[in-house]
Amino acid sequence: MKCPGQDSRFWKPDAIFEAKCPKCGHTVEFFKDDTARNCSQCGHRFINPNMDFGCASYCEYAEQCLGTLPPELLAQKEDLFKDRVAVAMKRYFKMDFKRIGHAMRVARYAEHIGKKETGNLAVILAAAYLHDIGIHEAERKHGSTASKYQETEGPPIAKSILNKLAAKDELIEEVCDIIGHHHHPRAEETPNFKVLYDADLIANLDEKQKEKASDPDRLEEVIETAFLTKSGREEARKVLIGA
Repeated sequence: MKCPGQDSRFWKPDAIFEAKCPKCGHTVEFFKDDTARNCSQCGHRFINPNMDFGCASYCEYAEQCLGTLPPELLAQKEDLFKDRVAVAMKRYFKMDFKRIGHAMRVARYAEHIGKKETGNLAVILAAAYLHDIGIHEAERKHGSTASKYQETEGPPIAKSILNKLAAKDELIEEVCDIIGHHHHPRAEETPNFKVLYDADLIANLDEKQKEKASDPDRLEEVIETAFLTKSGREEARKVLIGA
């Protein structure tokens, strides 16, 4: 199917263009909303070189569009999903830029750490963007932002958001589990939890540092004892000490 967001009535002259087949060099005509076309000379099928799939991070028809992508682009779906979770988080928090900024920083640290650790970045980043999603409900219901209330109120909201994004059940289950105890590590933890925990700890310590600088030796002690991953400690030193 064609993307429902592409209305040919508003197309400009460059909506139809020509591209060279990367295999034989023959000229192939593309419409702007074609995901891929076959070369009429050699039969090679190649991706529309001018198509930008970044819109799938916010478009309400993204799942329909993604379902039509050629196999070469399906690998990008995880990145698009990450972006869509970020957009959903921002929409939920609305004008609460403090919470949005915190979530974005946690996600940035989590991505840096997660790429060095053994884990699932889709789970890690979804949890990072949504880890504090219960904070407004905690304030409304309990008059407090204490971690125990955030951990209680967050999972149902995260589940609703992820269901709307058509996330897989196993991803939703793990993300909600992480959110439900993200300040309280268990005796045995998953690599995904450890990455999120360390990223959140870096963000929290950095925010405290900006309010009142800590002694570097004390920070080093915290980094050595409180973090759960080697990569988390490395990222913490870089962010908090500049090492």
